[in-house]
Amino acid sequence: MGLSVSASAGVVFLGVFLAIGIVYPAAANGFEQVTDARHDATDRALEQANTGVDVTNATYDTTTETLVVNATNDGTTTVDVSDATLLVDNEIPASADTTVTVAGDADTDVWLPGETARFEVDLGSAPNRTQVVVDHGVRDATGVEVN
Repeated sequence: MGLSVSASAGVVFLGVFLAIGIVYPAAANGFEQVTDARHDATDRALEQANTGVDVTNATYDTTTETLVVNATNDGTTTVDVSDATLLVDNEIPASADTTVTVAGDADTDVWLPGETARFEVDLGSAPNRTQVVVDHGVRDATGVEVN
């Protein structure tokens, strides 16, 4: 073998070494990102399975034109009140008209397991159905009783 063959082999091996040095970190980072995404999806699924809400009653008072919805956090996770949404006949009422209290406290944003949240909203007419949606899309609905 001559010098040119040895030099060519050295250049080829150096090129392969550099290519592997570039490809391996990219592949390792991609694998790590996929693994992290799968862990995040598993965590979200677990939180969704542990989240629950039960609408215990919904009453519309024709005198005050106020809808009162009581819902209980019957899951094992804490729910943010700001993430809870009240739907009235499949529409979200104006947030300025809605008051939410948890265990009688209107200043909290924490809805602990076992606590009852009270949603009050001023409406012009009696709705037929109401629904409370919390984190992860967990929801419960009920018909409205008119008084």
